[in-house]
Amino acid sequence: MNSTLQHIRFSVNDKVYNRDPDSTELGRTMVMRGIELIDEIGFEAFTFKKLGAKIGSPESTIYRYFENKHKFLLYLTSWYWSWMEYRLVMGTNNIEDAKSRLTKAIILLTEAVEEDGNFEYINEIKLNKIVVSESIKAFHTRKVDLENKQGCYEGYTNLIDRAAGMINDVAPAYKYPKMLASTIIEGAHQQIFFAEHLPALTGINKGNRSITDFFQNMVFSIIEENR
Repeated sequence: MNSTLQHIRFSVNDKVYNRDPDSTELGRTMVMRGIELIDEIGFEAFTFKKLGAKIGSPESTIYRYFENKHKFLLYLTSWYWSWMEYRLVMGTNNIEDAKSRLTKAIILLTEAVEEDGNFEYINEIKLNKIVVSESIKAFHTRKVDLENKQGCYEGYTNLIDRAAGMINDVAPAYKYPKMLASTIIEGAHQQIFFAEHLPALTGINKGNRSITDFFQNMVFSIIEENR
């Protein structure tokens, strides 16, 4: 795992937007207020009309940047996955021992995030909450195959590849590193959601480190059993 991310500014596939929101102050404001609005009312209730009212611009202005609210969600999740890969690289790059590196990676993928001061218009804490609750809607859609072919999920697949590589570093013979990597991420999201809203399903409360402990135990148990 010698490769590192070279730039702090993340590239989001241009099939996700009509105009790159990161290229203008209005676009960045749109993203910032959109995150706040989805966090406040949820994705189902979110509309471009409501976002336009929040930023003081006509609804038509938002359509110049995004075809629809699904593409807006794709943009947010794509940015988030790229940021998570950045965190994974920066958080593990100086750890030489493969097992220690994977242990740290699981922490980064499962614990609550903190706001990153490098991106003034993105509240990563609120965006994390959106991803936990709403990101599955970005690819549970009839257009998933087309959007995948267009590269709309590159940010997520890159993160999975990165985490799978760390699993391979510990267990080169393990056959399913990508399946295990995606299970860590999606499983952690589900358990975080349960802990906050349906604690009877998970047996822990919001903020409990047990989710990280569970996935660390699960991953290393699976690896040991399949050596």
